[in-house]
Amino acid sequence: MAKQSDVTPSHPPTLAEAFWVWFRIGVLSFGGPAAQIALVHREVVQGRGWIQEQQYLNALSFCMLLPGPEAMQLVTYVGWRLHGVVGGLVAGLCFVVPGAIVIAVLATVYAFYGDVPIVSAFFLGVKAAVIIIVIEALIKVSKRALIQREHWFIALFAFVAIFFLAVPFPLIIGCAAIIGYVRATSDDDDSTLTTSTHSTSSPAATMLIWLAIWWLPLFALLALDDGQLLFEIGLFFSKLAVVTFGGAYAVLAYLGQDVVGHYGWLEAGEMMDGLGLAETTPGPLILVNEFVGFIAGFRSGGLGMGLLGALVTLWATFTPCFLWIFVGAPFIDWLGTQAKLRNALAAITAAVVGVMLNLSIWFALHVYFRTVEAKPVGPLTLWTPSLVSFDWRVLLLSVVCAVLLLTIKWSVVRVLCLSALGGLALSYITA
Repeated sequence: MAKQSDVTPSHPPTLAEAFWVWFRIGVLSFGGPAAQIALVHREVVQGRGWIQEQQYLNALSFCMLLPGPEAMQLVTYVGWRLHGVVGGLVAGLCFVVPGAIVIAVLATVYAFYGDVPIVSAFFLGVKAAVIIIVIEALIKVSKRALIQREHWFIALFAFVAIFFLAVPFPLIIGCAAIIGYVRATSDDDDSTLTTSTHSTSSPAATMLIWLAIWWLPLFALLALDDGQLLFEIGLFFSKLAVVTFGGAYAVLAYLGQDVVGHYGWLEAGEMMDGLGLAETTPGPLILVNEFVGFIAGFRSGGLGMGLLGALVTLWATFTPCFLWIFVGAPFIDWLGTQAKLRNALAAITAAVVGVMLNLSIWFALHVYFRTVEAKPVGPLTLWTPSLVSFDWRVLLLSVVCAVLLLTIKWSVVRVLCLSALGGLALSYITA
């Protein structure tokens, strides 16, 4: 597997220093991929210069092509560049573990009591702040990605295709890549980037090692008394990990259909409750999988089985992410030096802007309004909120957060904390 890369930041961090930065990112990674991607950029490119801007964009475009949570895979790649496989593991785990612990705690409370009103009240403010964080992220990514006029058209095409036409995310990214590749004029290499060519094993060997790491523990579950259910959970989420292009929202329909209709692990309302918990906790939104695995195990054998179900789900969901990155990481910079491929990656990044706009609007609609329906109108899908379900408290908190974050330039931590306390206060005042 690959060792530490050749990249030399202006102030190279030790592994211990990098750990605390990755842990900070993991704790503050609210708001889904848009906000998370911006947070990673702020911390490792703008704030510390650990990788170059173009390297970051190349890695982002590559991660958007992969199944699984792109922000988690992005930090894994940066960790790999700094400290090799160990650095990638530390970065990826720090991004996932804080949110996974929170989900496990909330899922436990949910399983025993069915509702957590104080958490809902607290995270009312978090959601309001997240909307502004996402808007800030969208602005920053747009400035970096929409360089040419054609990039604006690609972003617009991506937004319309996914928001109004429900075009599958992989198809949008594929079309953008083809457009960028075809429009490139030369194959001249770009020597301005530091490339990563180091490797102690072939990609095939790395793949075999990580396939073994992924699957051997799952097959070992069959030796346990209750291993059949755990293996079934691991197998289901392993298959899901291969097709989760576009993140949690893109796969939610497939996930809900199978766990509710086929396996009967959850009811439809519980599936949405799980997504709500994942939306309001740090880490990738695909942590909704953990909630499903916990509830499935809990109903089979109580708390211990629920925790095992959650652990197996996490293993099956995130181990493949390390496989994709450690196999592909040595080639990301090389891809960026090829003119046609670089142009394809730039077009993908432009399409990502449109996808991020889609996620931003979708998230805002579901935060500002308690009821939002998807209404088909011919080939179009229109997200229609119920006006009577409008939550003025979220709007008020969002305005305050916008002033603090975009104008006064408060830190994300301070804005999140203040907005969370404001949400808690408003919820009890209006109760």
